[in-house]
Amino acid sequence: MSLKILQVVSCFYPAWAYGGPLKVAYDVSRKLVERGHEVTVYTSDMNNGCLRTGSRIKEVDGIQVHYFKNISPLVLKEMKQFITPEMIPVAKREIRGFDVVHLHEYRTFQNIIVQHYAKKYRVPYVLQAHGSLPRTIAKQELKWIYDVFFGNRLLRDTSKVIAVNQMEAEQYKSMGMYNEKIEIIPHGIDLAEFTDLPKRGTFRKKCGINSEEKLILYIGRLHEIKGIDILMKAYACLAKELHSTKLVITGPDDGYLSTYKELATQLGVERKILFTGPLYGRDKLEVYVDADMFVLPSRYEIFGMTILEACACAKPVVATDVCGAARGIIMNGSTGFLVQPENVLELTEALRRLLTNEAESKKMGMQARERVMNMFSIQNVVVKIENLYKEILR
Repeated sequence: MSLKILQVVSCFYPAWAYGGPLKVAYDVSRKLVERGHEVTVYTSDMNNGCLRTGSRIKEVDGIQVHYFKNISPLVLKEMKQFITPEMIPVAKREIRGFDVVHLHEYRTFQNIIVQHYAKKYRVPYVLQAHGSLPRTIAKQELKWIYDVFFGNRLLRDTSKVIAVNQMEAEQYKSMGMYNEKIEIIPHGIDLAEFTDLPKRGTFRKKCGINSEEKLILYIGRLHEIKGIDILMKAYACLAKELHSTKLVITGPDDGYLSTYKELATQLGVERKILFTGPLYGRDKLEVYVDADMFVLPSRYEIFGMTILEACACAKPVVATDVCGAARGIIMNGSTGFLVQPENVLELTEALRRLLTNEAESKKMGMQARERVMNMFSIQNVVVKIENLYKEILR
């Protein structure tokens, strides 16, 4: 049965700087099209910090994408919101034509508008919060206001919610959701993207890094919640004894780049840390391939898609045990190491073990790749989502 599906996300391809939800929405939409469904996306016109130019409606890999104009980059900067009033008349006119709606993220302007018309025209919708439910991290008062006026209704009227793991399922329950409305479906990756990897040494050559240096890699937003300061402190301890190493920090600045550069100077490792900025596509694969290990030291991480990507590139992973994906992949001493957040000493020891035992490290990387290939294929994930759509339609 072919379905007409609406995916709603605050930003979309190719605005990769805005994180995991848009990548999930893109991969899921693309695979649903391949399975014969008609997929439309409502999103904003923000593209990696800039307003998009050109056509507002575009076909992307068979997906019909509506890029609605964001009213002000200033609103985005201050409130982390994409305000797209042009969506209102389009949603009013088109929503009734869809079989099912899939809302990504939680506290967004787009969700408010689409939920209103989905309920009015009795179109069922599912909600996938992508770890955005807790009010304990930042802007707590604004989140509380959103929940009172919009969020509680958004959750109450949904047919199902998607949690990536049991941790997120518990978050939904704390917001008043019942077990029967919660479906646990982990994220997945397109394994085809990791079959033809770049030649080793490409990234090193571009950056003037010799083949003997060990590379420790972090990829993600440069934000306090990611624990990059803890990684830098652990690396500073290691650099005193293991000289032929370099820490590569890759990702978009989320307000902390200058802070981390200053910290590097204070720690005396400013020449040993490379801030590359964000890398995408083939460039991103090149840095994964040339790294000797991947580290995600987050203070909070509901999933962590970069863990899947690193493992698909056969890299051992060190991650904090609050990272959702790490709990499903990282087996201590087999595919990497789990450490406690904020624990510099424990992180240092995990990195030291990987840096000083090359054979063990490579074996862990290969086992990590095999585990991801077996458990986190995007094709399997999309089948589960498709079945969920059909279930709520029945």
